[in-house]
Amino acid sequence: MIIQRKEYLDKLIAFKDKKLIKVISGIRRCGKSTLLKIYQKWLMEQGIQEEQIISINFEDMDFEELTDYKKLYSYLKERLVSGKMTYIFMDEIQHVEMFPKVVDSLYVRNDVDICITGSNAWMLSSEIATMISGRYVQIEMLPLSFKEYMESTGSMDDRGVKYTEYLVNSSFPYTVELKGQPDEIRDYLESLYNTIVVKDIVSRKKITDVMMLKSVLRFVFDNIGNPLSSKKIADTMTSDGRKIDTKTVEKYLEALTESYIIYQAKRYNIKGKQYLRTLEKYYVVDIGLRYMLLGSRQMDAGHILENVVYLELLRRRYDVYVGKVDSMEVDFVAQNSRGTWYYQVALSVRDEKTLERELRPLMAIRDHYPKTILTLDDDPEAQYDGIRRINARDWLLGLTDH
Repeated sequence: MIIQRKEYLDKLIAFKDKKLIKVISGIRRCGKSTLLKIYQKWLMEQGIQEEQIISINFEDMDFEELTDYKKLYSYLKERLVSGKMTYIFMDEIQHVEMFPKVVDSLYVRNDVDICITGSNAWMLSSEIATMISGRYVQIEMLPLSFKEYMESTGSMDDRGVKYTEYLVNSSFPYTVELKGQPDEIRDYLESLYNTIVVKDIVSRKKITDVMMLKSVLRFVFDNIGNPLSSKKIADTMTSDGRKIDTKTVEKYLEALTESYIIYQAKRYNIKGKQYLRTLEKYYVVDIGLRYMLLGSRQMDAGHILENVVYLELLRRRYDVYVGKVDSMEVDFVAQNSRGTWYYQVALSVRDEKTLERELRPLMAIRDHYPKTILTLDDDPEAQYDGIRRINARDWLLGLTDH
């Protein structure tokens, strides 16, 4: 089954033939390779000839020798179609050492449209980004949104049941084909997890203590939505008998975020309009991975909903921060070129004290940007002094604005 990732496809179409390198980044198996196939099919439907499309996946043994950047450049140059645009797709390009040299050399030509993918943020680290600075547009890809998951099942009904399925069965596209078979889904996620940890992190970062790396990851998975610092993680793990220093934790956290398995949300002082340097929060790219690693015993439904909302805000192309207002916290401050939005996330606010607690920080904000409380309560939308309370599933499905 091919799931049409329309949002991402539309971005590629919008940048077709533009003098920009298209860089698609995201965790392994989130759908990058499939997106390239969908886009290539679309190009051919627009009249682009097959000979005008060059597609290479560097995890395919057939192309292993092309991980030498000089051989890769020669291979591509020989296949350029004279007098027509040639569309070049290079999947998992991080396997090619010095790949920016190849991309840069092709970029200067007017008859080449380049699209590359990678499963590690390292490929756009400062050194590499400098080499292709101002010449690329990044399309950050995530596993399926709740809306995409619902659409993939062929029905938009039973939102409550499917929301639970979405969490437990995972948002990785291939798990949809496993049709809710728990053992098969678990085996798939375990294999994916080990590949990310061993292939993308341990080998690249030359980490010798794999068990300690996995312990740090488990700790973060177990504390999604909680304020964390590398010192707090190191102190807690050391007191539990797993001695680790702060610098090692920082190194591991950097590697884990670069592989897109976790995301860091920094804190933002709303009144002072300052970004804060301490006690960030972390969220996991897929709740199914968390279930696979920790089991349902560690299920904190409130923080899990918060995690889902955080990822959805990223999909909607916001910069997302944890808000601080006086001594209180706003779950998310979402910013983009069009403005700022504030979100509180709670499982339920039917209890008056809970509602009051969620409203208090929003009411303390003196600007006029929109403020929303997202809950799983199946109640009609309500407003409290301009603060909206809406159903989180409706919001995830795009049935309400913002």
